[in-house]
Amino acid sequence: MDRVVEILSGTSLVYLGFIASLAAGVATGVGALPVLFVRNISQRLQDAMLGFGAGVMLAATSFSLIVPGIEAAHTTYGSEPGAALIIGVGMFIGGFFLWLSDKYSPHEHFISGPEGADPKNLKRVWLFIIAITLHNFPEGLAVGVGFGSGDIANGVALAVGIGLQNLPEGLVVAIALIGERYSISRALFIALLTGLVEPIGGVIGAGVVSIAAPLLPWGLGFAAGAMLFVISDEIIPESHRKGFEKEATIGVMIGFVVMMFLDVTLG
Repeated sequence: MDRVVEILSGTSLVYLGFIASLAAGVATGVGALPVLFVRNISQRLQDAMLGFGAGVMLAATSFSLIVPGIEAAHTTYGSEPGAALIIGVGMFIGGFFLWLSDKYSPHEHFISGPEGADPKNLKRVWLFIIAITLHNFPEGLAVGVGFGSGDIANGVALAVGIGLQNLPEGLVVAIALIGERYSISRALFIALLTGLVEPIGGVIGAGVVSIAAPLLPWGLGFAAGAMLFVISDEIIPESHRKGFEKEATIGVMIGFVVMMFLDVTLG
């Protein structure tokens, strides 16, 4: 890992944030590829996979965003209570941003159905795309902020963890679309497309915090709050709606431990 950091240390942080978030986003399309061979997976397994993704994101929020954010805020502003307050406020802002997006953007959950503004004039496929875009943008933002901080090892750990989380997500998305009578090729394309919003968040996150260093703690807190909102409002409820709460919870625990291990060994 030290060798990788040494190789990447001379590269633009914005470029690294873009490439890493792009790779994490493409993992969504890669994860959907098994639908070429398997058309159906059990609801039990789908919920466990969603739980795994939630666990990965929860650990990434804790170890790769909140902890470095508090450290950065303490270094910048010199106060431990102040550092915790900054990250807390940043998290609330990030969560509020996602709440507004969720409330006013028409989209559709795979299980619970339509939500947000009136979706009558939008085709169903675009409702799916908007929903997953809302889900994926804060992930790309988190990767970009991770690299924008200058801590390349932390950025790599975030990108690997989120890419890992995107693999089962891509499969669940593709299978859900096929269940809605979409063709395999279209389901694969949509799964890939939804992941490609992550580089947008990656560039924004890396660009903002690398240009204005004092904004780094706020960026980390914002990304953490946005991801925490997605975990609680989107992923966990979706994984609990079909009666497989225990399987989803086991998935959360496995995902959390895997991401914690990645963060310790890579970051």
